[in-house]
Amino acid sequence: MKKIFLIAFITILGFATKAEAQINWMNMNQALEAQKKNKKPIFLDAYTNWCGPCKMLDKQTFSNETFAAYINKNYNPVKFNAEGNEEIQFNGKLYKNPRYQESRKNSRNSVHDFTLAIGVKAYPTMIVIDEKGKITHNIMGVRSAEDLMNLLQ
Repeated sequence: MKKIFLIAFITILGFATKAEAQINWMNMNQALEAQKKNKKPIFLDAYTNWCGPCKMLDKQTFSNETFAAYINKNYNPVKFNAEGNEEIQFNGKLYKNPRYQESRKNSRNSVHDFTLAIGVKAYPTMIVIDEKGKITHNIMGVRSAEDLMNLLQ
């Protein structure tokens, strides 16, 4: 009986202490700066605070250990609030959200100009941008970690 208890305890302890896989998200300006040095493409997750499928993507795909390791190794990962108020300098142009309302930061807000510039039409959308500033992938909707890795490789 003690042996069974000990095995169960060790198993539970192992699950409780295992760190959840995490993507090392940056904002767009940080990723552009990092890209100058490491020449990795940018993997951008365009989300909104109110988007249910975006939360599913975070929970089901982005927390996958294999996927997180792949993204961290091969990309400069960006978490971009498509209705936020971040100022982004991209390809010689400054992008803002001039209609942003702070009082609506956790609900629907106005669309950021950068969201429109990179062709996001729905949430979530994942964009890959090469080191020359060219969009190479535009992937809409929730995808499994395996499906998304297949599209990116």
